[in-house]
Amino acid sequence: MNKGELLRYKTLLLANEEELSASQSLAGLNSAACEPAGYTADIAASETDFAPQSRLKQTDGKALRAIEDALARIREERFGVCEECGHPISKARLEAVPWARYCKDCKERQDSQS
Repeated sequence: MNKGELLRYKTLLLANEEELSASQSLAGLNSAACEPAGYTADIAASETDFAPQSRLKQTDGKALRAIEDALARIREERFGVCEECGHPISKARLEAVPWARYCKDCKERQDSQS
């Protein structure tokens, strides 16, 4: 992979990282602003809203870690290489999932085993 392509993926990863970080910050502000005032119905509604927000924060956290790992692989000149088989990850896959660690075949194999 040439330097121009690496720079493009780095820019894409940084944009995704910034977007996820901003959404996590907004979610934190929204959950703090929506604390229950005391009514039982309000408390129940608040708890119902909390579960999906909690799952989203966990998902966002995993995505942020995956992006940080991908940026580290760029710095270490290992980006775009499957961690399982060592073959290049297709550009189409990297366009869709720029933080991908595995080529399509290895990822599908892993998914079918779990």
